[in-house]
Amino acid sequence: MRHNKKFNHLGRTASHRNAMLSNMAVSLIKHKRITTTVEKAKALKKFVEPLLTKSKNDTTNSRRVVFSYLKDKYAITELFKEISVKIADRPGGYTRIIKTGHRLGDNASMCFIELVDYDDNMAKEKVAKKSTRTRRSKKAAAAPAAEEAPVAEEAKAEEAKAE
Repeated sequence: MRHNKKFNHLGRTASHRNAMLSNMAVSLIKHKRITTTVEKAKALKKFVEPLLTKSKNDTTNSRRVVFSYLKDKYAITELFKEISVKIADRPGGYTRIIKTGHRLGDNASMCFIELVDYDDNMAKEKVAKKSTRTRRSKKAAAAPAAEEAPVAEEAKAEEAKAE
């Protein structure tokens, strides 16, 4: 019977799957955002979020437990020094999955997974997009232009008279 075995095996053996998720978690910690398929991102989310929770408590034991999953001391250092400080007050939900469409070769649904507290670049882009000009109909855009032209000509005429 296969009771309680519902997680996605991703078409890999257990050792290959664990190695792949470990490597993806290290990349996510180092780069703060990675692009992958939706299925792998969902599996990575279940893999990495408990490690991020464990990193909030910076003890020797928690470092050893996280190291047993990740096997990269530079990623561990960054996780416990920088990331844990940013996520200290967050009760969970450290990652975000944003779907980006389908891959050209095999039509796999793609996404990027990112750490939620490291979306400064996205926040700046959103603010910049909001400040762009609004769309107006052609009639509304033409009317102010027609009104401004005579006013500008009158101003030039008054300057010429003053000289």
